[in-house]
Amino acid sequence: MPKLNANLSMMFNEVPFLERFGAAARAGFRGVEFLFPYDFPADRIRAELEQHGLEMVLFNLPPGDWAAGDRGLACDPARFGEFQDSVGRALEYARVLGAKQLHVMAGLRPRGVSDDAMREAYIRSLRYAGEQTASHGITILIEAINTRDIPGFYLNTSRQAFDVMHYADVPNLAFQYDIYHMQIMEGDLAPTIEMNLAKIGHMQLADTPGRHEPGTGEINYEFLFGHIDRLGYQGWIGCEYRPAGKTEDGLGWARKYLG
Repeated sequence: MPKLNANLSMMFNEVPFLERFGAAARAGFRGVEFLFPYDFPADRIRAELEQHGLEMVLFNLPPGDWAAGDRGLACDPARFGEFQDSVGRALEYARVLGAKQLHVMAGLRPRGVSDDAMREAYIRSLRYAGEQTASHGITILIEAINTRDIPGFYLNTSRQAFDVMHYADVPNLAFQYDIYHMQIMEGDLAPTIEMNLAKIGHMQLADTPGRHEPGTGEINYEFLFGHIDRLGYQGWIGCEYRPAGKTEDGLGWARKYLG
């Protein structure tokens, strides 16, 4: 049975962020993830986790200036110093929140930078992040994102991600396999997961088109969940979708998995 966690950046938006922890717990979730915690004190978030018996599954490193369009720093050779600072900032929160996974967003392709220079910068960043987090028992994750949702994002396919992972050779690096993004970019979901399960540290889901709940689009999630179970995947699957209506109203698909 899939072990589902709620993405609080996308779900339960009917209430303010700190109230979403309780809403997720009342809906039956036992783990949560979100994009960024940095607008709130770490102790305040930890209090919500403890009050509602929730596990902190993962969050992202600071992405740069999100409002200005930044979507990560790792592939930009000119921003390595900022990237180093972002690792330190994320670690401060991870230690308080008990997070054992951190997502390193690759970032947008910087203008005027060659593919070789971007790749070198990305691998350098991953090695640095891996070194800094290993002693804390933290796995760093990379995620391929489709070219429609974030045009210009550096990492777009599982093949590219696995190639980077091979050459980076970071022991505590794993792939964050987002079913929604990978359906858009390459399809062939079940065989790809099966062939690369050992490299996958976390999964996420949404249906397509629309990025709404499973059952609203073309992905056969009932089959895919059974397939993933048969493979023996033990990790979380993050519900990173935009509810088509109220979050609670759209959770019918998940009831049998939440208990």
